[in-house]
Amino acid sequence: MTFFITGATGFIGRHVCASLTRHNHAVVAMLRQPEVQLDTLRQQVDSLGGQGHLLQAISGDLDQPELGLTTALPKLDAVIHLGARFAWRLDTETARRTNVTGSLAVAELARRQQCRLVFISGFMLENHAHLNRLGIDPATPSHTEWPKVYRRAGGYEASKLEAAIRARAFARQHALDFVEVQPATVAGNSHTGELDNSQPLYSLLDNLACGRLALVPGTRAHWLPLVAVDHLADIIRLAATADVVPEKLLALDRQTPNLQPLLAQAASHMGKRAPRGYIPMPVLAALLRIPGLPALMNTYPEALHFIQPTRFDTAATEDFLKQHQIAVPKMEKVIEMSTRHYSQQHTGLSPAEWR
Repeated sequence: MTFFITGATGFIGRHVCASLTRHNHAVVAMLRQPEVQLDTLRQQVDSLGGQGHLLQAISGDLDQPELGLTTALPKLDAVIHLGARFAWRLDTETARRTNVTGSLAVAELARRQQCRLVFISGFMLENHAHLNRLGIDPATPSHTEWPKVYRRAGGYEASKLEAAIRARAFARQHALDFVEVQPATVAGNSHTGELDNSQPLYSLLDNLACGRLALVPGTRAHWLPLVAVDHLADIIRLAATADVVPEKLLALDRQTPNLQPLLAQAASHMGKRAPRGYIPMPVLAALLRIPGLPALMNTYPEALHFIQPTRFDTAATEDFLKQHQIAVPKMEKVIEMSTRHYSQQHTGLSPAEWR
C-alpha cells in the first residue's frame, strides 16, 4: 500500500513512517525542503526499525494554497494528517492558517484521491465537559463562537479542536472514508524511552528534575493521560491499513497513574523527591497570569487543560487492538524508560549506570 503523510519529520511522524515501512508499505512524505530533510528522515526511520528506502518525499507546505503541491502523486491508499503548528501562546491567525485551513486542504486531497483520511486530533475532543466550558457544541459546530474559544483555550488547542470538528463535517459532506485518531499526551518509546524535548511529558520531567514542582497541580484525582509513541504509531498504521476501522480511535492508556503517583515513580528513577501536596488548578492558573512566571516555571496556562480528572471510554480502541493482536505496553515501564532517557540526556549516564 502507498500512504501520504504530513508531519513526517515530527516525533510521532517518524515513528509512524517506521511502523508503516516496517510492514513493507510505501510512504510519500510532504516536506518543506525534501532535498535537505529526506536523507535525515530515512536515517531516523532506519534507526527505529523501519525501512528508509521505502520513503519518498515531495515538496509541500500546510500554509500554502492546495498545500503548495506541484508534483503529481501516485494513487494513494490513505492520507495521514499529522502535521500541525505547535506552540503555547500561538496567535489565532497563524494557528488557524496552519492547523485549520491546512487540515481542510489535506482533507480535500484525500477527497480528490478518493482514499481514506486518517486525521490525528487529540483526546480532549472526548472530554465533553471541557468542550462545553469552552463553548463548543460538536453536534452543531455552526453554533460555536470560535473567537471566544480561542480566547479561552489559546491558539494551539482551539485550532486543533476547530480543525477536527470542521474535518468531520467535511468528511460527512463528501462521504469520505474518515478515521480520527485521538492521542493522549505522548510518552517516550516503550523500548528505548526516546522522548522529544518538545513533548509536555518532557517538560514535566524537566520541572521535576530541576525542583520547579513543589506542589502537584490539581487534586488526587487529576491525571495526565499518556500513550507510548511507538504504540501510537502502530495504532495510526492500523487506522490506515485495516479494512474495517472505528470512526474514532482514542489512543489513551487507562493504566496511566494519576499525576502524583506518576511523579513519584519518575522521581524514584531520578533520585529526586516527588511533591506530595497539591495546588488547586484555579490558583495555579491565576499565578501563571503573572508576567514572566510561566517562563520561570516552564509551565503555560494552556497546558493545564490536559491535566484533569475526567476518565475516558477506550473500549472501542481496546477491542480493535485485540482483533489485530496489538499488545499495549505496560505504562509503568513506559514511564520508567521515558524518565531514564531524560536522565541520560541530562547526566550523560549510560543505561548500565541508571538507578
